[in-house]
Amino acid sequence: MKTIVEAKRIKKTYGAKGNVFSALEDIDLTVQEGEFVGIMGPSGAGKSTLLNVLATIDEPTSGDITIDGTSIVKMKEEQLSAFRRDKLGFIFQDYNLLDTLTVKENIILPLAMAKVKVEELERRVRDVADKFGISSILEKYPYQISGGQKQRTAASRAIVAKPSLILADEPTGALDSKSATDLLESLKGLSEQDKATILMVTHDAFAASYCQRVLFIKDGKLFTELVKGKMSRKEFFNKVLDVLSALGGGGNDII
Repeated sequence: MKTIVEAKRIKKTYGAKGNVFSALEDIDLTVQEGEFVGIMGPSGAGKSTLLNVLATIDEPTSGDITIDGTSIVKMKEEQLSAFRRDKLGFIFQDYNLLDTLTVKENIILPLAMAKVKVEELERRVRDVADKFGISSILEKYPYQISGGQKQRTAASRAIVAKPSLILADEPTGALDSKSATDLLESLKGLSEQDKATILMVTHDAFAASYCQRVLFIKDGKLFTELVKGKMSRKEFFNKVLDVLSALGGGGNDII
């Protein structure tokens, strides 16, 4: 099996001597191709910091990160920008769609720089729109569609360029339960059928129950991990709740 993410002894500190805050401490992480992995933990635990470091948005203070065979920690900004465009897909809580573009045009954006042929571009848009159930709204604008449809548009945009790694930060945070379920089912399908590799930060045990594995972070360190294995989603959901309880909080009040 191909390793997509390998992070070794990741540290991230902020501040100067005498007033240093350690956000991440000696984090080791490996993610294989096709895995759907959740990251959970209390507020301030370091979840978003870890995601930002893996997303090349922030730099680790020390340690090494390899994504799809490429070490990213010593890359210059220009190289990182190209790497982000070619290898990473992002899904954020607030959608980040452009209101002046249609749903279809928003999805196409990552391909605009890649000079993809029109026929291939059309095929890819049809394919991802079908996967996320938004084929009927491709010509609409973001202000004409629901929050769930906006997030599925954002997810389609994230995968249309076939990135090596999809990074999702609280993707269900602003959605109602049906929209959240639709999105999570689609992400699970991408992982299982298309071998998409997904890392998702979430505060929600329900969202985490769709993952194959969940990493729990506390005080910048890896606290424990849960592997779903042959458990049902409901059984896994309850296991996630148990760990969150041990960490100090319920499944829907931890950020």
